[in-house]
Amino acid sequence: MDSGIECTLRKFADDTKLCGMVDMLEGRDVLQKDLDRLERRVCVNLMKFSKAKCKNLHADHGSPKHKYRLGREWTESSPVDKDLGVLVDEKLSMTQQCVLAAQKANHILGCIKRSMASRLREVILPLYSALVRSHPEYCGQLWNPQLRKDMELLEQVQTRATKMIRGLEHLSYEESLRELGLFNLEKRRLQRDLITAFQYLKGAHGRDGEGLFMKECSDRMRG
Repeated sequence: MDSGIECTLRKFADDTKLCGMVDMLEGRDVLQKDLDRLERRVCVNLMKFSKAKCKNLHADHGSPKHKYRLGREWTESSPVDKDLGVLVDEKLSMTQQCVLAAQKANHILGCIKRSMASRLREVILPLYSALVRSHPEYCGQLWNPQLRKDMELLEQVQTRATKMIRGLEHLSYEESLRELGLFNLEKRRLQRDLITAFQYLKGAHGRDGEGLFMKECSDRMRG
């Protein structure tokens, strides 16, 4: 399928993405030619694209809003793309993803609060760890929030969860985390990054990690 394709083609189980740099008209023409190639090959193999689901995402602040067609139909432009549950907009901002994750987590927290009569640590903490925390942490390495407002929005989810536990209502957020043996979400992301880096160094990811890090053999590490 990707033979002769000049742009970058990514194939997934139920999705295909064609990416290219379109800073000049030549880039637009190359991308359109690749779309035409894909359309012809699909027809030869008696298949078809779901053209209603085909969208353009112009991932750049100053990207020209060129139009593209798939076969005889023009594809629509979209300001945001969702893949594997992660939202990415045309400015490569993760604010919408943070809002979506916080909404899902807060919704589940509300269900727990309405459904559980007990506010004991032994009840609330396992429910939070199993049902809630995964939403603000899902694919964290990919959409790692950098804006303070996004980080605070996600942190409010865990703050709300700690306030639900009996005996911790009047403690500060930091004191509640120490009492429960938890980290804030920023430290949790750093912890996962360190674990991933250690796995790469130990060869857990095979050739995918080759050249990603360079080992320093000297014992003088300052600087």
